Amino acid sequence: MDLRERERLIYSITIPLSSAIFMANLLIIIGIVCNRQLHNTPNYFFLSLLVADLCTGVILPFFPRMVLNRDLDFNACLLVHIFPNFLFLSFLFNLVMVHYERYLCIVSPLHYSQFWVHRCFPLALLTVWVPPLLYASLPAFGWNEWMELHGDQSNQSCNSTLHHLADPEENSTGLCLYDEACSYRKVFPKAYIYLEVYGLLLPAIFSIVGMTGRVLWIARKQLRNICKLHRAVERQQVSEREQQLNMRYAKCVAAVSLTFLVCWVPYIIYLHVSVALLWREGTGDSTIHIILSCTGIGSMAIIPVILGLANRQYTEPVCKLVTKLRDRWTCMQSTMDTAL
Repeated sequence: MDLRERERLIYSITIPLSSAIFMANLLIIIGIVCNRQLHNTPNYFFLSLLVADLCTGVILPFFPRMVLNRDLDFNACLLVHIFPNFLFLSFLFNLVMVHYERYLCIVSPLHYSQFWVHRCFPLALLTVWVPPLLYASLPAFGWNEWMELHGDQSNQSCNSTLHHLADPEENSTGLCLYDEACSYRKVFPKAYIYLEVYGLLLPAIFSIVGMTGRVLWIARKQLRNICKLHRAVERQQVSEREQQLNMRYAKCVAAVSLTFLVCWVPYIIYLHVSVALLWREGTGDSTIHIILSCTGIGSMAIIPVILGLANRQYTEPVCKLVTKLRDRWTCMQSTMDTAL
């Protein structure tokens, strides 16, 4: 598969997904901004997450294109790799902060207003944007392999790279593509990628999973206490109200499990495949890697959309607007039919 076919594959997967993520986040943002009752600290955190997710959806096609060798200079190569990485890290940090804030609210509801997340909102907001920017900018401050790879252009390394290329016919100029073209291998050293994957991304994901599991466990204990009190008052074995509560809890667990399987598992698989491909030069632009990149990052970007659409308060203003527009359109159609 040549470069054009790979880019066509990337756009065919990412453009529809990117458009859907952008529109969904935009509608939820409008719903929060238009409803003054939602102007509080928890929703400000969620609004920051939606902005980060919207930006991630916009630049979604750029992530799988990082594995392609492109003819770019040093500054442009840094920009097309550092900026998407910064936005995605900011998105993940915002996602962790939203889960952490809700976790504190559920675990300690009486002392929630005393936590630093609530009292120092500007500082908490900076922690989800500034550290990702600093870490993503490290290659621009010198932690890259651009000069090393360009300074070691021997015929032996060039022949070795050509031997590992999936499509050697693409090198029609006789130059070494790995040494001349812009590649993520030149911008991100192996140590940088390992630190990001195993020091930032996976711990963030596992912390979200741990907080979600803890919240479900607390909800289960509270549900049992409510059922015991209900049985003591009603003196019944199992009432209809208890069945409804158990059913709602079961649906919640099923929704969380399905979200993890659909949204988190593809991205975790993509991370491990990407790390494994670091040791196999020339295979980073394979079709399987491109598909895993598109689906893995795209599935992660859907999580805030699911959280937003699950809250009726966020979607209520948009639903009312759509209803008004539909009623006006129906009224105009009826008026036109009457005039005819």
